Amino acid sequence: MVRGGWWAVLCVAVLTLAGCGQPAVEVKPGFESAEELPEKLGKDGTSVVVGDPDAKMIVQLYEDPRCPYCEEFETTGGSPQLREAMLDRRARTEYTLASFLDDRVGGSGSKKAVNALRAALKEGKFVEYHEVLYANQPEESVDGYTDTYLLELADEVEGLRGPAFDAAVKTMKYRSFVTASEKAYERAGGAKEPEGPGTPTAVINGKRIPLEYYDLLFDGNAFAGLLQQIFDSPGQWEATTL
Repeated sequence: MVRGGWWAVLCVAVLTLAGCGQPAVEVKPGFESAEELPEKLGKDGTSVVVGDPDAKMIVQLYEDPRCPYCEEFETTGGSPQLREAMLDRRARTEYTLASFLDDRVGGSGSKKAVNALRAALKEGKFVEYHEVLYANQPEESVDGYTDTYLLELADEVEGLRGPAFDAAVKTMKYRSFVTASEKAYERAGGAKEPEGPGTPTAVINGKRIPLEYYDLLFDGNAFAGLLQQIFDSPGQWEATTL
């Protein structure tokens, strides 16, 4: 994806919202650690929902585990700030896990990683394993998410390894979930983007951060500011034309 012009959206979206002068909304005491964040399979059967189910700010994320831009977002971009928003109950995140890079680049690593993430969700360890996978992502051109590597990375998540998880990884137990999630990703692109909107893509309270402001996802401070302003003034965000 091409980056550029994100200071413009920051001025429009953040400064415009800040000008409304609405006070920050008080929230319940937050979660003490990422391990405490609730996680479950969404009602649609394809999204993984993380955070307080009553959070008023919903961030829909589209990611492919092999995507290097997703790795950048997750490790040094806006994801750590999104994590903070989940911990203090301002936001919940709904992940749609794509696997199109296998067909585009070759191999099966994306599909295997998505399957393993679904297996981790079954064990209540999606959040921790998701973080470990991106922290140890192989090069995009290398089909590095093998069964062996995925199990090695699972060793870094306390309590994840076991007969059920290991078997799910080795047998692609959640193959149907992998396929359905990819289809959900493709549908998100609509008629203009039949192959999907690209990764990472973020939709906040129903409004997608557009391609021309893509760099907003990779500046932690800017992304944190945008999240806070949307939380404080959700109606203004929904009415903002980017």
